[in-house]
Amino acid sequence: MPTEIERKFLLKNNNWKPLVARSYILKQGYLSTQPERSVRVRIKGGKGILTIKGKTEGIARAEYEYEIPVVEANELLQLCEKPIIEKTRYEVLQGDRTWEIDIFEGVNKGLSMAEIELKSEKETLEAPDWIGEEVSDDFRYFNASLVKHPYSMWSHE
Repeated sequence: MPTEIERKFLLKNNNWKPLVARSYILKQGYLSTQPERSVRVRIKGGKGILTIKGKTEGIARAEYEYEIPVVEANELLQLCEKPIIEKTRYEVLQGDRTWEIDIFEGVNKGLSMAEIELKSEKETLEAPDWIGEEVSDDFRYFNASLVKHPYSMWSHE
């Protein structure tokens, strides 16, 4: 079973910006946001992607991902729960690792996060100086949660 092992962090500063290798716009929506599974439709650049994820246990979960025609992805986005997640993703290479920095727009504007996929849950991680608080266990920061409870509706102190 394909497994995604991912850690999420808030950003401490913008020192990552000069390190960007590439960036692209993402639009994604959810056909299902149940805790046991999520079904996501994404348009990444000019590609459509359908992703099914299982229940998160720790920082791991089953993940199945399939490329679909972008025309169908656009049609499926119309069936998704609203709002649609909009963000720019920046890829930052650090040694043999790729950090993904997401800068959200729309109803989640103001939220910026870094994600990194690991090979195992026990893998050690030396975080760059621009990495802040870890939020891997905070379900509010899951994209599927941001559909139901957008960042703009959170109490910001």
